[in-house]
Amino acid sequence: MSTALIPLSNPDEIRTLFGAQDVNLRRIREAVGVSAVLRGDVLTLEGEEAPVRRARQVVEKLQSIVARNGALLEAEVLNALELSAPGNGAASPIDLFEKAKKVAARTPGQAEYVDAIRKHDLVFCRGPAGCGKTYLAVAMAVNAIRREQVRKIVLVRPAVEAGERLGFLPGDLLAKVNPFLRPLLDAMQEMLDFDQVRRYMEADVVEIVPLAFMRGRTLNHTFIILDEGQNTTVTQMKMFLTRMGEGSKIVVTGDVTQVDLPPNVESGMMDAMHRLADIEGVGMVELTGRDIVRHRLVREIVEAYDNGPRHGVKPRRR
Repeated sequence: MSTALIPLSNPDEIRTLFGAQDVNLRRIREAVGVSAVLRGDVLTLEGEEAPVRRARQVVEKLQSIVARNGALLEAEVLNALELSAPGNGAASPIDLFEKAKKVAARTPGQAEYVDAIRKHDLVFCRGPAGCGKTYLAVAMAVNAIRREQVRKIVLVRPAVEAGERLGFLPGDLLAKVNPFLRPLLDAMQEMLDFDQVRRYMEADVVEIVPLAFMRGRTLNHTFIILDEGQNTTVTQMKMFLTRMGEGSKIVVTGDVTQVDLPPNVESGMMDAMHRLADIEGVGMVELTGRDIVRHRLVREIVEAYDNGPRHGVKPRRR
């Protein structure tokens, strides 16, 4: 028999962590097969060594979510339990080397994605909005620069108009494309201190560029992320992928259900995933609605759209 003691910080954390009528505590007991008893502000786990270790990992993961978000969703509890299950091969956390910050995969699909980036120099990841495609890629890039595995991070996005006209936006070209590049910068600023990000950009260690600016370059010892890859043409994707130089790594992310190209133009990401599928050193990962880690409604919205249009439904009036 094995025992683990987990201190809990305050009553608010306990209420949020265990849920109404300790529903989350019961889930952990039943899924893992341990005794879990709360005595005061200490959770005691008892059972065989492996299940106790697994239960402790789940509780500590949920504690980190509560500390970060101040809330805990049912889906996050279920994901933590699923990810901890034997055989799911949970990826180790991504160390950002920034005030002990770490980013962890929160679903088995995300764990597969992180593992693919670690093992391959070129990775394609497709999946719906909110499944962590861009965020985890940026975290891996930060980890690589901090470990001195690369010298530079280049974040790239195609400036494709989603039903809007760039020409009507104010400012010069860089001002026009800034909204397209902003999500990449936002992801990095969640991980690093604002001043650190600014220093990296001023020193050209981090570069955020529209796809068109990549032509003619060769990037050595660089971690390159192409976001919204589904909005590249076949020619653009070929141009981008051939920018890879010695010691570099490329991650291409995209949602192939949200292609903003003209109807008669083939997506370069979809084309590349077919062409390169059998090449050694190329990783292919597909995330699904089960990997969505944003607000609960995001998963349900994605599912509603995936199920196709509903005809004859009248809007509800209030």
